[in-house]
Amino acid sequence: MTDGPFDERDAAMSQLLGIRSSIDNIDAALIHLLAERFKFTQQVGRLKAEHGLPPSDPDRERRQLARLRALAIDAHLDPAFAEKWFNFVVAEVIQHHEELANGGGSSDTSGEL
Repeated sequence: MTDGPFDERDAAMSQLLGIRSSIDNIDAALIHLLAERFKFTQQVGRLKAEHGLPPSDPDRERRQLARLRALAIDAHLDPAFAEKWFNFVVAEVIQHHEELANGGGSSDTSGEL
């Protein structure tokens, strides 16, 4: 009969597998949400390029950053982490919008916030 630390370890491993499965599901959902988001930002980039609008919008970026930091605080997420994520996405968006403005345009799904 096994009892003691081995039973506890088996129970912990079982619980760990369940938690990791939940994490994997959330990761998949995040990827799908990002893909959906970038479909819309592609539209934004094309509109900007077609109408000679600048690839970036610093005022919107400032408003979005403040909004996302507040959402992060409400969600008990480090607002500095939310800001890093936002800045990463904005850089990708601006790069893609610049490519569209210069007559380029790939079929990837990079996009605006």
